[in-house]
Amino acid sequence: MTEDDLLMIRLQDGESPAFETLVEKYQPELIGFFYKNTRDRQLAEDLSQETMLKVYRMSWDYLPTGRFRGWMYRIARNLMIDDYRRRSGDALLHAKADQREDTQALSHLMEEMIPAEVSADRAEFSAIVDDLLPEIPDDQRQTFLLHYYSGLSLPEVAEIMECEVATSKSRLRLAREKLRDKLRLRGISSDHFDP
Repeated sequence: MTEDDLLMIRLQDGESPAFETLVEKYQPELIGFFYKNTRDRQLAEDLSQETMLKVYRMSWDYLPTGRFRGWMYRIARNLMIDDYRRRSGDALLHAKADQREDTQALSHLMEEMIPAEVSADRAEFSAIVDDLLPEIPDDQRQTFLLHYYSGLSLPEVAEIMECEVATSKSRLRLAREKLRDKLRLRGISSDHFDP
């Protein structure tokens, strides 16, 4: 049983400090996830709060199976989809992201996709990828963000996206290929990527 499972059991027993611990642990991560998808800081904070409130309200429904994070991200994704439908806007395609928040999440991606000899520094790479993410289809972008920015495993991503693990792998591969192609157009050679 994970620490999160124990916190959820305590929450189910009515211990409010358990909820506060979950909020402190996951709210910043959720804000980052929502911000990457919406490009709106205030909306990201609002959706993060809504997610945590829904976690609280639905705590009775959680079964302690070691999958809290996947369960929480499924709630988050569904709230984001509902909000997007309500707004019917193009928030995913317009606003500019905060490069400071990108640097840490992109460091892992950079290590995997581009070796150290590439001249673009982290801030430049972050800005380039940030500009390109809205051009990737929604399912591929969300898979990419959940895996690289939120640090979820492919099985966790598949659970959140309500698809097979093979589908998540395919979406992630397609997202990476599209990013590679778009990066090449910006002058970063395909020689700098793993096969």
